[in-house]
Amino acid sequence: MQTLVGWHVEMEFVEEGDRTRCAAMVRLGDGTEMRAHGTANRHPSDPEQLRVGEEIAGARAMMDLASQMLQKAHAEIDQMSGRTSHPIRG
Repeated sequence: MQTLVGWHVEMEFVEEGDRTRCAAMVRLGDGTEMRAHGTANRHPSDPEQLRVGEEIAGARAMMDLASQMLQKAHAEIDQMSGRTSHPIRG
């Protein structure tokens, strides 16, 4: 039997001079909301490419969200199992 699960993700970007900032939020199926931020700084000699700054800032925010989600998942595993879980990196 398949179960359909969805997560709601919002990302907003602000461009200020050579800096791009991203605010990200994910709402998980259990109602938990997690928020993160990421930034990108363009070197003055690089050409202006707003999309690239958004991709870098967004990726950094999503990496922070991913880390928070892993911590949450391991805390839930630990609570249910009564022992410490160990994340597998790969």
